[in-house]
Amino acid sequence: MNPYEQGLGKTGANFVALSPTSFVERSAEVFGDLEAVVHGRRRYTWRETRDRAARLAAALRSFGVGRGTTVSAMLHNTPEMVEAHYAVPALNAVLNTLNTRLDAALIAWQLDHCECAVLITDRELVPTVGPALRILAETHGRRPVVIDVCDSEYAGAGDRLGAHEYEALLAASDPLPALGGPADEWDAIAVSYTSGTTGDPKGVVTHHRGAYLNAVCNAATWTMPHFPRYLWTLPMFHCNGWCFPWTVALLGGTHICLRRVDAASILAAMRDERVDHYCAAPIVHSLLIGAPEASRAGITQKVRAMVAGAAPPASMIEGMARIGFDITHVYGLTEVYGPAAVAVKRQSWQDEALSEQTRLNGRQGVRYVLQEAMTVRDPVTLAEVPADGQTMGEIMFRGNIVMKGYLKNAKATAESFAGGWFHTGDLAVLEADRYVKIKDRSKDVIISGGENISSIEVEDALYRHPDVLACAVVARPDAKWGETPLAFVELKEGAGVTAAELVAHCRQLLAGYKVPREIRFEPIPKTSTGKIQKFQLRQRARSAAAFE
Repeated sequence: MNPYEQGLGKTGANFVALSPTSFVERSAEVFGDLEAVVHGRRRYTWRETRDRAARLAAALRSFGVGRGTTVSAMLHNTPEMVEAHYAVPALNAVLNTLNTRLDAALIAWQLDHCECAVLITDRELVPTVGPALRILAETHGRRPVVIDVCDSEYAGAGDRLGAHEYEALLAASDPLPALGGPADEWDAIAVSYTSGTTGDPKGVVTHHRGAYLNAVCNAATWTMPHFPRYLWTLPMFHCNGWCFPWTVALLGGTHICLRRVDAASILAAMRDERVDHYCAAPIVHSLLIGAPEASRAGITQKVRAMVAGAAPPASMIEGMARIGFDITHVYGLTEVYGPAAVAVKRQSWQDEALSEQTRLNGRQGVRYVLQEAMTVRDPVTLAEVPADGQTMGEIMFRGNIVMKGYLKNAKATAESFAGGWFHTGDLAVLEADRYVKIKDRSKDVIISGGENISSIEVEDALYRHPDVLACAVVARPDAKWGETPLAFVELKEGAGVTAAELVAHCRQLLAGYKVPREIRFEPIPKTSTGKIQKFQLRQRARSAAAFE
C-alpha cells in the first residue's frame, strides 16, 4: 500500500471546500470596522455587511432555501445585490442574477427554467417584473416567494409585488452564526443566462470552486492591493459581476454602488469616493474619454480600469492613456466566470511607441494564472494552430475556471466540451509570444468573393475617425460577391462627417475589398453591459437586402 495513503486522509482540520463566502467571513473578522459598501446616504462596514448577509441568509432559510434551491435577483448595483452574492451561496443555494433590461416574457421563461423559489426584486422594475410573475403563474404554474427592495436611492414610485419587504425581513431575522458554504466545492453557486441571440438562452451553471479561484485571479491579474475602492459600473447581474463581489471581499475593499451608469455619475463617484478600480465594456470607457475635461477635475488618484465584453478598438485604448487611466484588457465569457484571460503587460512594452503599445494591449492575451489552459485550435481537428499570427482557429479553454455546463441542456454541454476543451466560438490567431488575438466571432466573419473579412478589423478602422462614437460591421447579402461589409455608425455629438468621408477614411487603412460598401447612421442596439447586439443588425441587413 502507498505509504502516503496511510493515515493521511481528509479531515475537518486539513480540508475545506473552496467557496468565496469564506472571504466575507474573514473581512468581517479582520477588517470589521472598515467601510465595505457605499450607496448614496448608506454606508456599511464589513461587520455590518456580513451581519446583513447573515440575516438575509436566515430569512431565505426560513422560506426553505437550501442546497440546489434557486434564488433570483432582479436588482441594480445596490447593497442588496452585494448581500445576495454573500447570503445565497452561504446556504449552498444557487444565485440567478437577472438582466434588468429583459422583457417580461423572457424573465418568466428564465424564472421557470431555473425553477426559481425566491425572487428579490427592486420596486422600480415592477412594470416588467409584475407581468413576468403573472406569465410565470398562468403559463408555468410557478409562484416564487417575492421580496421587494425599496432602495433608499430610488425616489420614484413603484408598487410592491410580494408579501415581504427586504429591510423589514432583515430586521425580523436573527443572523446565522456563520456564512458557511457547500460540502462539495463542485456544487452550483450560480446560474447565469446567455443572451439567447438564437433560440432560447442557455443557463450557464458555475460552481463554488471556480468562483473562488476566479475571484483570486482577478486580484492577482490586476495586482490589486488591500482595501481597493471599487466602483460598480459593470452590472453585477453580468457573470456575477465577473466575480468581483467576491474579489472585493477577499481584499477587504469597498463596494461603491452605482444605480445609474453614465459619464457624469461615474466621474462624480470617482472624485467624491476616491475610486481607484472599475470594470466596464469598451462603450463605457469611450463615454469617459468623450466627457468634457472639466468633469474629470478633482480626480487626482490613480484610476485603474479593466475592459472586456468586446474587442476594444485601438482608439479607446489610446484615449484611456491620454486621460491618464491605466487600463488592463481581459477576455472571457459567461462560461468561464467572466474574464479568464489577460493581456499581461510586460515592462518592455513601455519602451514602444504608443501605437505599438495599443496593439499589444489590444490582444486578448494569455490565460489567467489559475486557469489550466487557453489556446487556439482548429475547431475540427483540435490541433493547435502555429504561433504565427496568421493561422486562424478557435479560442478554447480548459481548467477549473470553466462552467459545470448548461442547465437542462446536455446536448449543448457536450458540444461545447467536445474533445476535452471548452469551445468559445471566437476566432483568433496565436502570436509568436503565445498571446491570443481575436479576429472575429465565427458568425461575424464576412466572406466576400471567397475572401474572409474580419468585422473587428473594419470596425477598428472606423473607430480611428475622430467623429465616430460607436460602430458595428456586419455582412450584407450581395448578388455578386455573396457578402459585403455594411457599417452601422453612431457619431459624437456635433459631428458632421458624411458616409463618403468615412469610406475615404477606411480606404487609407484597409484593403479595398474590406472597405464598407454602405454606411448607415443609425442607433446601434446594445445590451445593458454595453455589448453591441450584432444579431439585430444582421437582421436589419438581411431585411434591407430583401427589398432590392
